Amino acid sequence: MKKIILIVFALITGSSCTKDLVSIDYSEINPAIFPKTEADLQAMVNACYHPLRGAWSDGIFSTSERGIMYLSDATTEILYGKYGDQNLASLHNYKADNSGFTHYYDDYYNKISRMTVTIDLIERSTVNDDLKRKAIAEVRCARGLLAYTLFDLYGPLVIAPIEVLNNPLIEEPLARMPYDDMVNYIEADLIAAAEGLPLPSEAEYGRFNKALAKMIQIRLNLHEKRWNKVVDLCNDIIGYNHYRLDDDYVGMWDLEGAKNSDEVIWAIPCDYAGTSENQWQLMVLPTNFAPKGGWQTIQSTWWFYDTFESNDIRKSMLLAEYTSTEGVVYNRSNPSDVMDLGPIPLKMNQDATRTTGVSTVDIVMYRYADVLLSKAEALANAANAPTQEAMNLVNEIRDRANLGTKDLADYSSLSAFNDLILTERSHEFWCENGQYRADLIRHGKFVSRAQEVKGSIYTNEDKVLFPFSLERVSEGKGKFIQNKGYIN
Repeated sequence: MKKIILIVFALITGSSCTKDLVSIDYSEINPAIFPKTEADLQAMVNACYHPLRGAWSDGIFSTSERGIMYLSDATTEILYGKYGDQNLASLHNYKADNSGFTHYYDDYYNKISRMTVTIDLIERSTVNDDLKRKAIAEVRCARGLLAYTLFDLYGPLVIAPIEVLNNPLIEEPLARMPYDDMVNYIEADLIAAAEGLPLPSEAEYGRFNKALAKMIQIRLNLHEKRWNKVVDLCNDIIGYNHYRLDDDYVGMWDLEGAKNSDEVIWAIPCDYAGTSENQWQLMVLPTNFAPKGGWQTIQSTWWFYDTFESNDIRKSMLLAEYTSTEGVVYNRSNPSDVMDLGPIPLKMNQDATRTTGVSTVDIVMYRYADVLLSKAEALANAANAPTQEAMNLVNEIRDRANLGTKDLADYSSLSAFNDLILTERSHEFWCENGQYRADLIRHGKFVSRAQEVKGSIYTNEDKVLFPFSLERVSEGKGKFIQNKGYIN
């Protein structure tokens, strides 16, 4: 693989990760000179947040078609696109020459290498050990989060060791890491991060904390179906006594909702300056939506809408009707071409007074509700049968959604309980961070759901992973093996 020769860190002025970004070239750094101060360390750490923000061009958690959530949810019943990459995702018709699906790896795998070099520079610096420990914990959390995100999409990655990165002029094609080694690599980063990061009560909003590092571990262990580990990690987060379910589900996506919520484990701060952008309203609102429309690049599906109980508050943000700027009422009976596939998946406050196409509504990534539903699933699967404790956790989520409780007797089999969990996860986390794709895969319904809801003739078990680009496979010179089912 190509090596990083220049390492460019984006310095965020001040302590907050929402300030204006200023690029600084730290190529050919001498660790005896830089980093030398706490400010130097902060600059390097802040640079590792940079690829994990929302930005169309270079933020992996963009809420546009360039971001993880958009295309991931489009592969499920949650979203349906008529054209472009969103249509390819909807029908599972992506191939190795579709850059919309290969770019996540192409654009971000080298950021893992950058973080590895950053850790090495910090370790070899003359800054005091306490500052180094805290800085390395944040970088390892960033690296673990990014590596898990790409692993979930593509399977094992190429992970360049520091010895290779420190000799960038020596060309050395690298193979993808063995599967178990990849899982252990991600887990090691997140365990180390959790040890060094601050408690949720002590962390600055928008920055990493112990609970986030453990939440990503939960996702990794769900991916691997290591149920007992999931339970232990969930109990750790519950034991912090910091989080609770927000009484106002919809309010978490208000203009200041995430910042004021005791449920949000991590959200990405957004602003009009473009430091981090939220483009969701622009993506989903029709052009004639009053008072401020968008491009409506994607819809939800009526199939998904119909899976909600009528009084579920989580359904209220799937707009099944609106009156246009021309006074025309569009709905399921009169869909035109704006609601023919499904309702408008707004999810968040429309931010009607926004001054640009982007919004200041922060991007909610992980919430305490995920801890409870993950623990419920893990408890049942570890016991190979539903338990009352697991059902109680599901009912906590349902109670907040204004729904009645479910009785364990009605879900006596593990398959019935897992179906319930999968439905609750889709209703709770739709259009949030794209994780529902992994939920469908874990429950063995990724292919069948695309066939049932969208009539896809392209889907098959190989489509659970995205393809790598032809360029990455070619430059691997035989060591880099493409994912099964994709022809180069």
